[in-house]
Amino acid sequence: MRLAILVALVVCASVSGQPDDQLQLLVHSGTLSDLHWPNFAPLQPDVRRFYESNGYELAWVRWGEPTQQARALLHVLENAQLTGLDPRDYDGWRLSVSDVGAERFDLALTISAMRYISDVSSGKVNPKVFSFGFRFDQKKCDLAATLRTLTTARDVPAELSRLEPPFEGYWRTEKALAQYFELARKDDGAQLPGTKKPVAPDASYPGAARLDRLLRLLGDLRTPNDTLVDALKRFQIRHGLEPDGRLGTATLKELNAPLDQRVRQLQLVLERWRWVPHSFSRPPIVVNIPEFRLRAYDDQYRPELEMKVVVGKAYRHKTPVFSNQMTHMIFRPYWDVPMSIQVAELVPKIAKDPGYLAKEEYEIVNSKRQVVSRGAVTPQMLAELRSGQLFIRQIPGEKNALGHIKFLFPNEYNVYLHGTPAKALFLKSRRDFSHGCIRVEKPEELAQWVLRGLPGWDMDRIREAEAGADSHQVNLDKPIPVLIVYGTAVVREGGEVFFFDDIYGHDAALEQLLGQGYPYSGWQPTSVAPGLHPRE
Repeated sequence: MRLAILVALVVCASVSGQPDDQLQLLVHSGTLSDLHWPNFAPLQPDVRRFYESNGYELAWVRWGEPTQQARALLHVLENAQLTGLDPRDYDGWRLSVSDVGAERFDLALTISAMRYISDVSSGKVNPKVFSFGFRFDQKKCDLAATLRTLTTARDVPAELSRLEPPFEGYWRTEKALAQYFELARKDDGAQLPGTKKPVAPDASYPGAARLDRLLRLLGDLRTPNDTLVDALKRFQIRHGLEPDGRLGTATLKELNAPLDQRVRQLQLVLERWRWVPHSFSRPPIVVNIPEFRLRAYDDQYRPELEMKVVVGKAYRHKTPVFSNQMTHMIFRPYWDVPMSIQVAELVPKIAKDPGYLAKEEYEIVNSKRQVVSRGAVTPQMLAELRSGQLFIRQIPGEKNALGHIKFLFPNEYNVYLHGTPAKALFLKSRRDFSHGCIRVEKPEELAQWVLRGLPGWDMDRIREAEAGADSHQVNLDKPIPVLIVYGTAVVREGGEVFFFDDIYGHDAALEQLLGQGYPYSGWQPTSVAPGLHPRE
């Protein structure tokens, strides 16, 4: 009899339209012990606004049962791994009204849903924690209002999917994640045996049976006509290796990487996708650092131009991750040597070889950029170069470190895109050789793409400007968004998945931070990244 009365009271509270005092007390407490992460203080203002907008009525329970929208929401949270998130972070889905009561269930679902909405739209972590130059705060949505629309939505999963980044690359990555979950489940995890020296394509190998199974599972060994060597080359290309068909140390390392690790790489890439702006004033230029690749996109956000790039050295000269707007470019640029390079690298060479300055086409200038010397360097000049009173710059020409074209998107890091006379570096599979700026493989083609909206700028005029006598600046009529991103997994248009080394350790740092659980550092940004370094 008492149980029947209690059930009746719960039902009445859920449909009476009266404020629920117990719910109000729970909201104001800022903690809910039923959840894996009970402290919801960072969300408390949003939770309070959500319930105040409806007079503290239950939002997800009617007649003692979860509403249709609640059941749909529970299903999404339970399967959060499909979006690269962890269902344990939104574990309101494992509770029931009968076990915890209507008020605690309702609040648990509200907290879990808000966490999911925030994470799936903006990411869990504020990118500024890593000194990444993306505006986390600009993309945070109104959690209370968004969640209120879900309480009456006809299709809750569809409404939630609209909060995710609207890019094909993101959706392809989500699809690949589901694929690699399945591959990881199927794989037996056997390790390929190591060898003292690389195994040539025509040599025998004791792990050939496992290699065959693995390459077949991953889709690199595709048809009966494919040889194991062909499949291995395809695997090497997908993992940023030289496609020589040989089983060397680097190739074996990638082959023996657990597929759970590939799952994690895809999850971390999805997190970073959520950090970038969800819309642009016009199609962007995107550089992916671990892939050593630049893409320029068309109006449908499909790659229209692609090329290799050289990025900053992993040790001390990392290229920063950020977004900005390209405003102008310079043909036949001077290279103003950064003070760190001037003091540590060039001054010792000049001191050792008096002819170095002229031979490498450098000149010494004062603070007003007036030329002091193009040849002889006195001891006094050397002293002033060391102290930063005089400066070194390289004149335009064939030896100029920036090549013939410099693309500028003014930023706090003093990073830009440019050409280079060191073309041989583009033949290497790993290309982190610069002091932080980004060297592009095809500067003329990039210039043509950048200037496509300006009359008269065809390839002939671009080459004429490169060969001209003077430095020449061209201002863009409309700035072009530029994104420098960091993703160790890329899913291309055909669905093929490519993996790359975590050359800067950003994946490891993000994984460590995500392992801490709620509240993530996105709520309280504190820099854990190393300081900025001088650029080219």
